[in-house]
Amino acid sequence: MNIEDVLELSKKELGADPTGHDFFHAERVAKLAVSLYTKNNSYTEQDVKLLLIMGYLHDVIDDKLTDDIPGKINEILSLRSIEELKPEELAEVMDTIKNMSYSRNLSDTHHLSLKGQYVQDADRLDALGAIGIARAFAYGGHHGNLIYNPTIKPTTNISKEAYRNKKSTTINHFYEKLLNLENSMNTSAGKMMAEKRTRYMKSFLSEFLKEWGEIIDEK
Repeated sequence: MNIEDVLELSKKELGADPTGHDFFHAERVAKLAVSLYTKNNSYTEQDVKLLLIMGYLHDVIDDKLTDDIPGKINEILSLRSIEELKPEELAEVMDTIKNMSYSRNLSDTHHLSLKGQYVQDADRLDALGAIGIARAFAYGGHHGNLIYNPTIKPTTNISKEAYRNKKSTTINHFYEKLLNLENSMNTSAGKMMAEKRTRYMKSFLSEFLKEWGEIIDEK
């Protein structure tokens, strides 16, 4: 299976990203989507190819990472691996990478294909657990957010614009988004892994707030 052109585009666009949306994130999403899908479904080599393409490209046209979405779409459509797809396969790939993001689904949930659901679950799973914790602080630090301020309270049920632009803290981000991802999983495999990774994050938050309280109480 040759999708080297897909990998090269993903590396070019995401390789230097410092916010947790780098090429390694894309690679983890792609490989996890394949792992989950192939455990739960009968599959062909073409199914695996489509899952990998979706995973590696899912952040290339994300508006938090690029201001030139039409240009990036044109780059994707010019890839040989993409040109080789059947029209219905191309439609599935483009629908998934355009509509799978968390922010895209804040106001209403976009119904993805089965493979798209596995890729979306894999993306959300990478925001959980130990890697999810590391990515949260990388993203928060890059955008100038404080680690924590107990006077700034988490907010929920906000629009995409407010979600992207409001200043908050990284610890609030856990309560505003990350701890809620478990309930947004599409697949049984995704739900099972999300439960485990969410439990780990809750343990981290409990220890963080305990240590914070101990420091404050000593003053």
